[in-house]
Amino acid sequence: MFESWGRYPKATQRVLPLAWRSDALPARSGPVLAVGQGRSYGDVCLNDGGTVLTTGRLDRFISFDEKSGVVRCEAGMTLADLISFALPRGFFVPVVPGTQLVSVGGAIANDIHGKNHGRAGTFGRHVRWLELLRSDGERKECVPGDPLFAATVAGLGLTGLITAAEIQLVPVSGPFIIEQRVPFRTLDEFFDIDAGSRDFEYTVAWIDAFSRDVRGIYYRGDHSQRPGRAAPGKRPLEVPADFPSFALSGPAVRAFNALVALEARLAKRQRETNVRSFFFPLDRIGRWNRIYGQRGFLQFQCVVPSRDHVRDLLGRVRISGQGSFLTVLKTFGDMPSPGLLSFPRPGITLALDFANRGPDTLRLLGELEEVVRAAGGALYPAKDATMSPRTFAASYPRLAEFERFVDPGFSSSFWRRVARA
Repeated sequence: MFESWGRYPKATQRVLPLAWRSDALPARSGPVLAVGQGRSYGDVCLNDGGTVLTTGRLDRFISFDEKSGVVRCEAGMTLADLISFALPRGFFVPVVPGTQLVSVGGAIANDIHGKNHGRAGTFGRHVRWLELLRSDGERKECVPGDPLFAATVAGLGLTGLITAAEIQLVPVSGPFIIEQRVPFRTLDEFFDIDAGSRDFEYTVAWIDAFSRDVRGIYYRGDHSQRPGRAAPGKRPLEVPADFPSFALSGPAVRAFNALVALEARLAKRQRETNVRSFFFPLDRIGRWNRIYGQRGFLQFQCVVPSRDHVRDLLGRVRISGQGSFLTVLKTFGDMPSPGLLSFPRPGITLALDFANRGPDTLRLLGELEEVVRAAGGALYPAKDATMSPRTFAASYPRLAEFERFVDPGFSSSFWRRVARA
């Protein structure tokens, strides 16, 4: 069964792998949706009752300019493979999310953001060209400034099949990051540290969602000037089976958070580490989504205007007793995003993972959604499984403009859930 990374909701769909960029779309009897690695958390990568076109075999390089760092590749290539190609040549991917196991096409379709939004903006800002195959067989070449380009970046795979893209890489000296870890004990202290970290390229914080005063660890870093080659990555430890439901009970999550906080206090405040350890710590655990059991988990990622809204959201989570196993907090910069439906905008983004406990979890997510909508914030489609059409429309004021570019042959479970009638 093809699943999203959150394993919720369940979907029944036909799965067809794509092999060659030059091929026409397969004959279809219903809506299709292109999917890369299936690392979206909710139903944006699902097409219940339809067909998903998997792009993992569209992973070839097309061209590379070793002086400028411009690379052209097929859209099914993972960021992991792109990083492995770029680093020995003195370059790095300009924007990466919390996992390297996403495709270039998926990075464009969700206009992913990273720990350097204030400096680099979203992934789409670094895309120079893309090729799009529409359901009528027409191949479109799109560049920044084209209306179809703006609709396809953050277009959730609804404007057609992205077959290839050209990315501007950034120069780096080597594969290392100088990382600092700064523990904090209150939300106000987080914002003080954040205000003093503007000279760092990368910033993000982990917080303990159970703690009343919002304790956490602030991570910040820059590329090291030291050249060299990173040691070969170790094979990730695989979670062998689904965990039982009690494994992520409130007491278990509290104990885990306490251990993380203790480790941070005892660890060195500054160290040199490699880029994969800094950006993708969860990739060291294969199939870590099994920790949440067969019912899966739901992630809630929002952007809100102020710390008071963050405080309100975390207070409601704490009162619910459904503490988040992984809670991430960071601020977005004011760099404009290129897509009509791009999620990042000036404000504070909070991401929380909740084990799926059925009605109780859905009720909490609905309550948090109300807070975000009332604040004039937004929810992130790539992480969503429950957003209402009302909130989607409020979060994305250019929705009507985007709808003009939706390919009638493409759809998704997410789109049918949130699109206006």
